[in-house]
Amino acid sequence: MTLVLGVDSSTQSTKAVLVDADDGTVVETRTAAHPPGTEVDPRAWLSAYDDAAGPLLDRAEAVSVAGQQHGMVALDADGVPVRDALLWNDTRSAGAARDLVEEMGGPQACADAVGSVLVASFTAAKLRWLRDHEPDAAARVARVLLPHDYVSVHASAPGTRAFTDRGDASGTGYFDATAPGGGEWRLDLLKGALGHEAAVPEVVPGGSAAGATGSGAVVAGGTGDNMGGALGMALEPGDVLVSIGTSGVVSSVVPDPVADGSGAVTGFADAQSGFLPMATTMNAAGILDLQARWLGVDHAGLAALAAESEWGAGGVSVLPYYGGERTPNRPDAVGTWHGLSPRTTRADLARAAFEALLCSLADALDVLAATTGHRPTRLLMVGGATKSPALRAMAPALLGHAVAFPAPGEYVALGAARQAAWALASTDAPPTWARTGLEELPLPAQDELDRAAEVRSAYAALRDA
Repeated sequence: MTLVLGVDSSTQSTKAVLVDADDGTVVETRTAAHPPGTEVDPRAWLSAYDDAAGPLLDRAEAVSVAGQQHGMVALDADGVPVRDALLWNDTRSAGAARDLVEEMGGPQACADAVGSVLVASFTAAKLRWLRDHEPDAAARVARVLLPHDYVSVHASAPGTRAFTDRGDASGTGYFDATAPGGGEWRLDLLKGALGHEAAVPEVVPGGSAAGATGSGAVVAGGTGDNMGGALGMALEPGDVLVSIGTSGVVSSVVPDPVADGSGAVTGFADAQSGFLPMATTMNAAGILDLQARWLGVDHAGLAALAAESEWGAGGVSVLPYYGGERTPNRPDAVGTWHGLSPRTTRADLARAAFEALLCSLADALDVLAATTGHRPTRLLMVGGATKSPALRAMAPALLGHAVAFPAPGEYVALGAARQAAWALASTDAPPTWARTGLEELPLPAQDELDRAAEVRSAYAALRDA
């Protein structure tokens, strides 16, 4: 048996999965927590990697790291962070993003240059914020890495040069994924954001070996978490993946680039040779976490309460933009509740949270379909929140499509493992691993679809007010 190791260095934790390279069977899984917050000393990720992946490394013949997109890891000439890394969900750089978009000639010009209209999440915006607010630290920046790059170098033998892949690079705001040869850095845009030149990692093809561990195992180029998830799910043309984690992500694999000047859809590259357009919400599983806490119940209790209410939650609608929002782009937004009355019950409050989460994701799904010109032929939904019976019961009607729920799994880490197996085999495409355990829920009857449409209409009215 040939084993490979896939690592997901996410916002919240490091997850490492040891996998049979021949068929994708998971042999062992380990995790290690990350510190909370939207800015983190990136060296904490290295310790978490050592804790989660370290005990598995001697059994793996190849390793690959997928990591949270966009985060700014700014290093000095000695490779030491000049400050804590700013993560994708740190919105202090919203103004900087607007400034950069204007300097690039407006939203469409920005999308044409780098595939996406910059928002606070993008690395370039964080570099501009650093230039403007911490100029001494900015002046010491010699190299800029993404989180997965930083962990990948740590996973490699000492002296290995920094490397990345086109998928994660496409989320920096200074990489053109449409350039010949798989894309190229726009170092002029990096310099414009930071105020001076800085080194960037080498971009390696998805199926290539980028280095080796100290014991000689192959290290693949790694990728961003969303690209890793697409690999782990083995997405095919026509598939749309809805992922409910810290953020909500609706994505699909397409052969041609997307440059959406409205900014609603980001035109990322994937971890192979195609593209991974996506619409992203900043608020997802946390909507349910907050509601469970406020009602003093666990997630099972929240789902049970929601089942006691009906479509429309007794007239209560919620805009769940508690930490700002990205779809729509409202970085300074807060949560808004509407329709509360003396008749409102705890069950209504529970159901309203589920309806709000799914309405937000439905907005993202509609935006992606309109931009790419394709409705999904199959809709897959993953993430811890999909275990909730309340969410499963409401999802097909509010999303307007039959929904397939794959078996629970660490799909980002599994995608990284698939990339590791690809690099180890040196083939033209990643290995084919069977997708198993799909639970498919059909569209409900028309009367339920009509009730769900009323919920979406009420949500839209509150959103657009």
